[in-house]
Amino acid sequence: MGVELDEAAAAFQEVRPRLFGIAYRMLGSVGEADDLVQDVWLRWQGTDRDEVRNPGAFLATVTTRLAVNELRSARVRRETYVGPWLPEPVDTAADPFLGAERGEALELAVLTLMEKLTPPERAAYVLREAFDYPYAEIAVILRSTEPAVRQLVSRARKHVAGERKAEVPAEAQRRLLATFLDAARDGELAALEKLFAADVASVSDGNGARNVSRLVVTGAERVARFVTAFSSWYWTGVTFGQVTANGRPGVLLRRGDQLLGLVTLTATADGVDRLLWQMNPAKLRSYAG
Repeated sequence: MGVELDEAAAAFQEVRPRLFGIAYRMLGSVGEADDLVQDVWLRWQGTDRDEVRNPGAFLATVTTRLAVNELRSARVRRETYVGPWLPEPVDTAADPFLGAERGEALELAVLTLMEKLTPPERAAYVLREAFDYPYAEIAVILRSTEPAVRQLVSRARKHVAGERKAEVPAEAQRRLLATFLDAARDGELAALEKLFAADVASVSDGNGARNVSRLVVTGAERVARFVTAFSSWYWTGVTFGQVTANGRPGVLLRRGDQLLGLVTLTATADGVDRLLWQMNPAKLRSYAG
């Protein structure tokens, strides 16, 4: 029995990074993804493994099906969330396996767009775009047909592409983020407006935390005024630390030993079009060390 369990553990550990990658992209939560992968491990221990020809395919199937069910439950729970909900960021510099195969469906902005997909659409999109699964294999995993899966992926791609604009390269994004934070700290209204695209949106996730906006602020002038409104009191003693969040540049905000939040943005040739403020301490565990 000990040898069999060791072999089961070895087979599981070999594909665990992929299982977590699927679960995280489906749920947008590190904690929920970890719990789900642990559930998969428990199920794997109780499986008649002599009947499993391909452990990797079997474990990916179990993970995806559980994630589809969990996503439905998670969305019900999120109905009570206070203010906008953003995905939990992951330090991909510390966890390179997460983006090792393909970095698709990983960026925070894309994960946010994927929240509007149905669970089957999201599963099909993740398996195809992030892990390059054949349509026939996705059909087996989702208990569907290949034509139906092709439609799921097509609808998901159209939704994501329809709302996603061509972004500037990561290094330009990093410079824009630094310029934005300097202007925000100094309360430079005109400088901020020049950075923003006309339809810029500022989204803050604090789950009801004090002094965190519970509304999405849109429009260059409104976002600039929103940011300058707290420039006179918020930034005192705050330091900036460059990090990698879901494969893209981010900045950690700290005041002494207190981790305040993580700021990321997306930008196009027209300027910064999304500001994402992750201010919920429960979602900053990847950076809390």
